[in-house]
Amino acid sequence: MHKRLAPTPPMGWNSWDCYGAAVNEEQLLANADYMAEHLKDYGWEYVVCDIQWSEPTADSFYYHYFADLCMDEYSRLIPSVERFPSSAGGKGFKPIADYIHSLGLKFGIHIMRGIPRQAAHRNTKIKCEGITARDIAKPSSVCLWNPDMYGLETEKKGAQEYYDSIFELYASWGVDYIKCDDIANTEMYPDNPYSARKEIEMLRKAIDKCGRDMVLSLSPGPAPVWEHEHLASNANMWRMTGDFWDEWSKLHAMFERCYAWQDYVQPGAWPDCDMLPLGRIQKTEKLEKYRNRYTRFTHDEQITMMTLWGIFRSPLMMGGEMRENDKFTLSLLQNRELIDMLKNSSGAKQFKREETDGKGEIIWTSKGENCKYVALFNTDDKEREISFDISDIAVGGIEYSVWDMWAHEEYTVTRGNFSAKVNSHGARLFKIKIK
Repeated sequence: MHKRLAPTPPMGWNSWDCYGAAVNEEQLLANADYMAEHLKDYGWEYVVCDIQWSEPTADSFYYHYFADLCMDEYSRLIPSVERFPSSAGGKGFKPIADYIHSLGLKFGIHIMRGIPRQAAHRNTKIKCEGITARDIAKPSSVCLWNPDMYGLETEKKGAQEYYDSIFELYASWGVDYIKCDDIANTEMYPDNPYSARKEIEMLRKAIDKCGRDMVLSLSPGPAPVWEHEHLASNANMWRMTGDFWDEWSKLHAMFERCYAWQDYVQPGAWPDCDMLPLGRIQKTEKLEKYRNRYTRFTHDEQITMMTLWGIFRSPLMMGGEMRENDKFTLSLLQNRELIDMLKNSSGAKQFKREETDGKGEIIWTSKGENCKYVALFNTDDKEREISFDISDIAVGGIEYSVWDMWAHEEYTVTRGNFSAKVNSHGARLFKIKIK
């Protein structure tokens, strides 16, 4: 049933890439306003508040270990009034969710798996008669990069009830999307990969019980390919990788990730390439060399990223401060043809990969309605001319209509075999119809 909530890859904005742990209400709502004005008509709809929204002192990308978190009487984290003033008086995120809904958009939040460490240490109560936070906390199950939470003793009475209670709260706020962290990765826990399997199932049960539709996203990744059936049975999207940033090496590595997952893309259950580090990012970064900068990706690399995410059908989550988008960044997000491919294509495959020492060419193809898509990627340090034979993916006539989806113009082809010049680290994307 949960798959009906995301029949196409979710599209939205997440606060992490630009504000890290420090996003506040003004920034969240301003980006919602921007999305409503400039991107809603293109299919962008989710506004997601990322990590540490319960911490009053959060001020950067760095966590304040063991900081006091805002929590209600049932050991459930609530928004910090200092950063989200509309949450005062026990309102939680409801005023923000109501405003975002009034724009015709949807609202999401980040959570960590488990129960707050401070709840276990203080032995506070939960919404389960006779059970406290300490009874269900598992102190040996701690996130390696953020110690705020303990995992749960999943077989104990009260564990499922705790998850039920937090989603009951989120439903009352009007939350539409949950990004749950420290739950899908394998590389951080090599001795016990996918160790949070049971907690993933508990999340699914809690959402199904809460009475409100919520898309479930699992992070950080890489999620294990061999668990694709379990992931699809419980979540709407899951990360294929660790945190993705604006480095060519990370973008180049994503081709391998997509190839590994290409057979498991399906409506309602989407392998996720991670956020789009576009535009103005890392505004709250403490290190000067990273702080408050435009993406380091070249224009060609940005087109490569959008093309690969689009043809593979990854969820699209913009990471930059959208109010500071330049015309080029906005043009990437407003490409209706790419978004139509994202939403309505199928069967994306790596058709060809020829590289030496990580430099060469890669071709992906997919099927659209009465058309085929072909993406040509140049992973070389210099321009390359990449050839493609249309007859390899289409049968029928000898004349073809080829549309360049980034240049937005007809690409002249008189025979089945054609070629295109592709910039270094760049991509060309074509829609092919048989005449």
